[in-house]
Amino acid sequence: MTGVVRALATRIRKLDHIRLCIDSDVEHETSTLLDHVILVHSSAPELSLDSVDSSTRFLGKKLEAPIMIAGMTGGHEVAAKINCVIARVAEKLGLAMGVGSQRAAIENPELAWTFRVARECGPGIPIVANLGAAQLVAGWGVEEIRRAVEMVDADAVAIHLNPAQEVFQPEGDHDFAGVVDRVAQVAEEVGVPLIVKETGHGLSMEVVYVLYSRGIRFFDVSGTGGTSWIRVEYYRGRNRGYGVVAEAAKEYSSWGIPTAISIIEARWAAPTACIIASGGIRTGLDVLRAIALGADLVAVALPVIRAYASGGERAVQEYLEKLVYGVKAGLLLTASRNITELRGKPILISQTLDMVMRQRGIDPKIYMNATRAMKGWC
Repeated sequence: MTGVVRALATRIRKLDHIRLCIDSDVEHETSTLLDHVILVHSSAPELSLDSVDSSTRFLGKKLEAPIMIAGMTGGHEVAAKINCVIARVAEKLGLAMGVGSQRAAIENPELAWTFRVARECGPGIPIVANLGAAQLVAGWGVEEIRRAVEMVDADAVAIHLNPAQEVFQPEGDHDFAGVVDRVAQVAEEVGVPLIVKETGHGLSMEVVYVLYSRGIRFFDVSGTGGTSWIRVEYYRGRNRGYGVVAEAAKEYSSWGIPTAISIIEARWAAPTACIIASGGIRTGLDVLRAIALGADLVAVALPVIRAYASGGERAVQEYLEKLVYGVKAGLLLTASRNITELRGKPILISQTLDMVMRQRGIDPKIYMNATRAMKGWC
């Protein structure tokens, strides 16, 4: 496949992804298990809502709430409009933003503007660039990552691990040999923080531990309970006549580690890392549960792009304002003046989470005590 044809195929694939996420049932059938985390209610919080501070810091910049709009799109004119709207709203509300995989723009620099608009429309926010680990295995390196960072004047770069998506993608990359070495090598040279992120199927403690031992200090767990990219590729494969691969994808469409468990495993394996929780985050209560469980920050994606499809910039802003308000309300209801105090509050977990932690060799009591004493690492 020539470079021009490959770039065109990537561009078409990005449009397919946007369309399917908006129009199709692409979410896991399994839960995030965040509803198995109970925050203890305070009937006498001795606070006013106006005194609650939901702010945090991420990549050296202040956020008004611990929320990032996760990287979703780019590489197409439609994606450029979405990226600008998201960036404008993030700028208004003081939130962070990631862009979708910039592979299309590295292959075809004429598409770089579809990503660059994020920085133009959000000049003051933390922005995270994005490339795939599969491309590192295939030979890309620091040069391509720096181009992605410069393209959006990024504060960090995410390298996404997506073998579950790639193995069921009709035109996917199937070689992941040496991926840990490649990620660790470029992290030392790229010049900005490098975030290792999953894409909807969760990070295990084994993967986090080996990368943490190699110097990685930022992880986005992206667990199950939200968008299943295997399910997305099932629809694409079915529509394009890849029957065998599509049917296999259907069987695996809810494969992965639930977000709540992935947060716990990542924090256990990387106690001083910045842990971003994504995968099925939908409400302010989800945000607070994730942080109380051990995350520093959360990221949301599917609800934002669906809000854009339903009502453009107004709907995106309304959804994110509701999310931020939910965070502040939950801080009040747990008698927490700020995010740091929330981390120190007691939480209850279900027997299901307790059982899974023990099966994975994590003592729930030790974990909870360590998490309550944790400070932010982002």
